[in-house]
Amino acid sequence: MDIVNYLRPKYVLMENVVDILKFADGLLGRYALSRLVAMSYQARLGLMVAGSYGLPQFRMRAFLWGALPSVVLPKFPLPTHDVINRGVVPNAFSQCLVAYNENEDKHLKEALLIRDAISDLPKVGNHQPNDVMDHCIGPKTKFQQYIRLNRKDMKDYSLGDATPKEGQLFDHQPLQLNNDDYERVQQIPVKKGANFRDLKGVRVGENNTVEFDPDIPRVLLSSGKPLVPSYAMTFIKGKSLKPFGRLWWDETVATVVTRAEPHNQIVLHPNQNRVLTIRENARLQGFPDYYRLLGPIKQKYIQVGNAVAVPVARALGYSLGQAYQGEFDGDYPLFKLPRNFIPMDQATLTRLSEGTSRGEVEEAE
Repeated sequence: MDIVNYLRPKYVLMENVVDILKFADGLLGRYALSRLVAMSYQARLGLMVAGSYGLPQFRMRAFLWGALPSVVLPKFPLPTHDVINRGVVPNAFSQCLVAYNENEDKHLKEALLIRDAISDLPKVGNHQPNDVMDHCIGPKTKFQQYIRLNRKDMKDYSLGDATPKEGQLFDHQPLQLNNDDYERVQQIPVKKGANFRDLKGVRVGENNTVEFDPDIPRVLLSSGKPLVPSYAMTFIKGKSLKPFGRLWWDETVATVVTRAEPHNQIVLHPNQNRVLTIRENARLQGFPDYYRLLGPIKQKYIQVGNAVAVPVARALGYSLGQAYQGEFDGDYPLFKLPRNFIPMDQATLTRLSEGTSRGEVEEAE
């Protein structure tokens, strides 16, 4: 806010996790709004869900628009897709959720699932040292057809590297697990909902709390360490399903995170014994495949996990453009995106998607 006060830009856009509205009964959120108003800015707060704009993750985030009195205050774009609910709206700010009213005719597109985003990516192992590899599997869903478009077909006029060669795939690398964790992951069943609770020696007691089975000797890894680590048994007082959790094709993720360790979050691939790769996380965030990340693998995960989801950023950018051109009328804080908002040429879509439908998706082996 001090920087805003110094620069006095025409427009301000800030983003943060929803906890900024939960902390101290929303004190920080109200403070942010009051600072803008005190500087004579128009201000508008909205809670946007990334999955509502065509991604298989929930990812609710708080966005704050500011605009000088001399310009039009941008509005928040209404959802384009249905979404599987994975989060809780802070009660004090429930009126700030960017969504249709219950009685409105929404015409939303179908919610996307994990299979829609990553089922075409080639199989890789726990150790995959190459940041460029061949893309040997064709797209299986419309999302995949779109995300694989080159910069020209996606109508991306931003500066950047040249379009990659046909069939190249960037950053399809998982964080390499250490030997102990890799041995544990190999014993997590390939089924929906699998996690550390499926390992030998664990049983679920009263109140859905895990405990060691006294009738089964503690299983050890090749290193001599226990197969079931104590931290998994005690995480969230033994009630968590997250340690060494396996995602599934017909699910979504709550949010793409910055760390790929499986110790306290569900990040294992549906049917491969590894964590999701950087590219798979990038797909879940809506990054086109021609985006190539730089730096060590852990830094790439952080770059993807900290980013505003691309469809959300694009929708907000469209709102800014409309406001700058004075296209918005009235004080109603929400608006509908145009039907052709996704910047893809129809001829390109037809050429790439002929004969493909969501129902034809096959799970990648």
